[in-house]
Amino acid sequence: MAGEGIRGARARRRRMIARDQTTIVNVGYRSTHYWVVSAGRSRLLVDIGYPGTMGLMLASLERKDVPLGEIRYALATHYHLDHAGLAQEMKLAGVPLLVLDTQVAAIPRMRDVMKPADRYVAITMHDNVVTSSAESRALLERIGIAGEILSTPGHSDDSVSLLLDDGSVFTGDLTPPWLATDAQAAAVQASWDLLRARGAKTVYPAHGPIRRLQR
Repeated sequence: MAGEGIRGARARRRRMIARDQTTIVNVGYRSTHYWVVSAGRSRLLVDIGYPGTMGLMLASLERKDVPLGEIRYALATHYHLDHAGLAQEMKLAGVPLLVLDTQVAAIPRMRDVMKPADRYVAITMHDNVVTSSAESRALLERIGIAGEILSTPGHSDDSVSLLLDDGSVFTGDLTPPWLATDAQAAAVQASWDLLRARGAKTVYPAHGPIRRLQR
């Protein structure tokens, strides 16, 4: 009986460890990756979908067994149509929008480039969760995710990346250095240098395959 009790305790401990491990699931569609980073039942959605596609997003979440109610925040790597188009609709569904302070000015500009056919719902400003890069680690720790959000301009001035302590980095559309235009080159290189210096190892982009970050 005593032995069974010990085995039972060990099994419970293994289940608790498995529950608390960080996992990454791609719930993307239309050639764009939307990443769900999970620590147990606490989840963060990185990039938020095209406007007018809430049905596709919900279907993708269900297909990958990600309950909408367990998503604690949604984070857009930048405020372009295919990355933040569903932000307000997700907020209305109960998912708070997490915004780095360097992104705030970009949010209202989304409306200026949308067309009626896009079925875009404008993002309200008063109820977003705004944080700084320095404060992001503590915020993420509260939902069990070890990492930080970094400003990584290059593709756009408001681009950010989520860097986990295990070296996984979610870069959105941050331009690879070899594809940067002359105008982008300095900012792009500085952003990749920052990610390397902070320990980035594996890149989870918004388009294309997962890849190792070359040193």
